[in-house]
Amino acid sequence: MQFRSRQSDYIAAAQRSPVVITSRGAGRRAVVVSPEFYDRAMEALEDQQDAHAAAIARQEPGRGPHEELVEELGF
Repeated sequence: MQFRSRQSDYIAAAQRSPVVITSRGAGRRAVVVSPEFYDRAMEALEDQQDAHAAAIARQEPGRGPHEELVEELGF
């Protein structure tokens, strides 16, 4: 109930740092962040996923992009 009455205050505070929304007995229910924070977090997560996928691909036997390019160029 408090969130609804102070929504604009929480959104303003989230522009400075994440705001944790709690519920009695349930603990954390949500975190409000600025769009910029969200965008940076998503970009970092995607970078982590890309790095993980690249590490797995390097461990797989077979031809990789380098070998395919060498073959395509006729070297």
